[in-house]
Amino acid sequence: MAVLSAKVQSQREVIVTEEATKNAFVMPFISTILGYDVFDPLEVVPEFTADVGVKKGEKVDYAIMRDGEVQILIECKKSSGPLRTEHASQLYRYFAVTNARIAVLTNGETYQFYTDLDAPNRMDVKPFLVFDFTDIDETLLPELRKLTKDDFDLDSVISAAGELKYIGEIKRTLATQFREPDDEWIRFFASRVHDGSFTKKVREQFAPLVMKAAAQFLNEQVNDRLKTALGSGFPAADVEPRAEEAVAPEHPDGGTGIETTLEELEGYQIVKAIACSEVKPDRIVHRDSKSYFAVLLDDNNRKPIARLHFNGRSRKYLGVFDADKNETRHLIDSLDGIYQHAEAIRESVRHHLA
Repeated sequence: MAVLSAKVQSQREVIVTEEATKNAFVMPFISTILGYDVFDPLEVVPEFTADVGVKKGEKVDYAIMRDGEVQILIECKKSSGPLRTEHASQLYRYFAVTNARIAVLTNGETYQFYTDLDAPNRMDVKPFLVFDFTDIDETLLPELRKLTKDDFDLDSVISAAGELKYIGEIKRTLATQFREPDDEWIRFFASRVHDGSFTKKVREQFAPLVMKAAAQFLNEQVNDRLKTALGSGFPAADVEPRAEEAVAPEHPDGGTGIETTLEELEGYQIVKAIACSEVKPDRIVHRDSKSYFAVLLDDNNRKPIARLHFNGRSRKYLGVFDADKNETRHLIDSLDGIYQHAEAIRESVRHHLA
């Protein structure tokens, strides 16, 4: 999963056609994630054809078969474009004339899963599950696993689809409101902390406050989870810091002066996704300091994978290490720049495994 996610994020800028999307992203998804043999026509039929009414010879990109019956239909679009409702027109028609209960619309990055909750044998307008390889929601992995070759459980997927559909829509609504709150959302919070009418002036005052409060709340939640996870610790011998990385002295107010930012945590997740091609995810951890944000193997300062130098006001650097643990810093314009150094990150991990 992590390997394909890193591939999608590092190559999406150069994958500009539908065929390239299928070859680079969709076929690996079918084979490595779902576990079907893309070269066995008894399991995966490319360019699946079925006459639909007056429509003759129309094709769906892939049909996944089980026991000679179509179970999953997959329609692909190029990764450089967003998915739209009109892209699913062929899926709608094919869904009604095959035994498939699951239809998938994808651009290689986002996978929208549909079934027939609203009317039997008629594909729903809205997906019950949306899986995004650029922002993996781990809570969806158990449901995705039910569609794999080894653990195929269609009845369980269908029974859970209704709840997944509404939970997914609520989560996406919350994400949208956190990024760009609408008037109703701003009014909701303003009315609980402000006395008086919700005027245009009040809206202008509270719009940035709601966005700022939402961002701080999410950051605090992430930090709390990380603190809990790190609280379990590792053996003392593994975490002994070097002199240059000793714990920072506390400020007079009781703090350490270290502030872990959301951007650093997002950068850590990218490095982790890349490094997971070499080791298990739980072996990759982070440790923040005043001068840099470290990504380590086995929570051991003697096994650095990368450093994020994000404390500067204007420039950001990614530090990677050679076999002698010498750090080379690379200037990056944004978090996406980390993917340009994916092989160097993997090499840093491999040095510790030699």
